[in-house]
Amino acid sequence: MHLAYPAVLAALLFCVGLYGVLARRNAILVLMSVELMLNAVNLNLVAFDVWLRDALHSGQALTLFTIAIAAAEIGIGLAIVLAVYRNRGTSDIDRLRDTAETDDAETLPDTADTADTADTDGAGPTSGRADGTTGKTKKAEATT
Repeated sequence: MHLAYPAVLAALLFCVGLYGVLARRNAILVLMSVELMLNAVNLNLVAFDVWLRDALHSGQALTLFTIAIAAAEIGIGLAIVLAVYRNRGTSDIDRLRDTAETDDAETLPDTADTADTADTDGAGPTSGRADGTTGKTKKAEATT
């Protein structure tokens, strides 16, 4: 068997997986694309192991380790995606980039400091914030 056939197939699988990672917005599809890339690597490992006629079959051993790591990665990745989906209501990667949630924050009045005090520059009670609001921020509810 020629080495070119599995190598070309592995390159095509890897390219499809790379496109899926870069172009998809759904986290589950990104995880599936990463698995496709890992399977392309596994195909290369086995193909080169057969082509080199290795007595120890180190390519196949590395493939088994890669499969075990990929299974653990998918298990943990799916658990994280499900937890994020339950908390935020979406698994869209573009919406999940900001974990601080500063865009969805509501301001609540500060109960400990209600007295108006004059600043030395005469700008009013801004308490160091750029937008001039006082108070603590509260995480907005993601109920839509």
